[in-house]
Amino acid sequence: MEGKKYDVVVGIPSYNEASTIGYVAGMAGQGLAKYFPGKRTVVVNVDNCSPDDTRRAFLAAEVPSGIDKHYISTPEGVKGKGNNFWNLFHFCRNAEASVVIVVDADLRSITPEWISYLGYPIRDGYDFVTPLYSRHQFDGTITNHLCYPFVYSLAGLDVRQPIGGDFAFSRRLCSYWLEQEWDDMTRQYGIDIFMSLNALFGDFKICQAGMGSKVHNASAPKLGQMFEEVVYTLFSTLHRNREKWLEEYVDASLDAIWRHRVKQVGHYGLEKLMEPQSLSIDIVKLKSDCRNEYRNYYNLVKRYLNPYAFERMNSMQDMDYYEVDIMLWSHIVYSLFYLFDKVTEKEKREIINALKPLYFARSITFDYETFRYSVSFAEAEVRNQAMAFLCQKPYLLGLYHGNHLA
Repeated sequence: MEGKKYDVVVGIPSYNEASTIGYVAGMAGQGLAKYFPGKRTVVVNVDNCSPDDTRRAFLAAEVPSGIDKHYISTPEGVKGKGNNFWNLFHFCRNAEASVVIVVDADLRSITPEWISYLGYPIRDGYDFVTPLYSRHQFDGTITNHLCYPFVYSLAGLDVRQPIGGDFAFSRRLCSYWLEQEWDDMTRQYGIDIFMSLNALFGDFKICQAGMGSKVHNASAPKLGQMFEEVVYTLFSTLHRNREKWLEEYVDASLDAIWRHRVKQVGHYGLEKLMEPQSLSIDIVKLKSDCRNEYRNYYNLVKRYLNPYAFERMNSMQDMDYYEVDIMLWSHIVYSLFYLFDKVTEKEKREIINALKPLYFARSITFDYETFRYSVSFAEAEVRNQAMAFLCQKPYLLGLYHGNHLA
């Protein structure tokens, strides 16, 4: 199949997804047959040499006649979601694909229509299509509390799911991503925010596609590798593009900053979203994890937080009661984000570790505030949090410009 050309590609990145990838590949194939008839189409599984035999499950998936399937893997022992996308991008570039659609391998809510919701905007001239779907308030915590607020406030675009696993892109954007700097974090879980931020700051044409509800293998707030790689890439990519969100305000008055408005992006797909999947969390375990991480990184928290924020966080830990409201949270995150730009590589890693227990404390606070109420209430709180980041932007700009804005 090497050297074969395709018009439309559906990519499915995976690692140990043998139980679900066959269904996803089948739905993708049906969508290609229904919505891109007469086009040269292929479903590609980009895998990390999964030991659960994801390869066999993918190749056994039933797709309509005329839809090709192709399996690509990293070498044995080489993992990383970003490495999967590196392979996908090269495949698509060599195939000269005009439309590339990506869906998660663990989806249970995908329908053939998802292929049209994501693919048609690219066909019609957009470069990047991000998903817009209902998710439970306990799902997508890194998105809700970090990625979305930063995209909203610094990129100035209301893109609700900047690291959603289901999206689409153009040939032009694919080539652009390959030209950017790829570090170790980008080759792992940092790839999603890397793609989104480079698309947003690269002046590509962007829209959102209503997808209904995302039902997948959701999880509670994560630490470890995923948190470190996503947040490191979020911070470093924003700093590499700081002339886009910082320099325009060097000579701006506070009045001009307050008049700044976040831009809405185009909308395709479903107008009305569905009820999200049911999801529960173990709040006792979350609090235990938070305490453990705080003990592990106490010295770093004390070193990198200002005295007011540290005393607030320390008293919460002592009382085992968490009240990290959106203004305190935005203040803490912006402070650490600013420091990240000024320190050594070793200290950058320390700042990310210092943020871990604080992120858990914010997640616990949010869960307590929203679990009694509707999903729409929780969604409003997520958007209020993004607005708080925008309203705190003069504080961040003040850190960079000293008294220039006073």
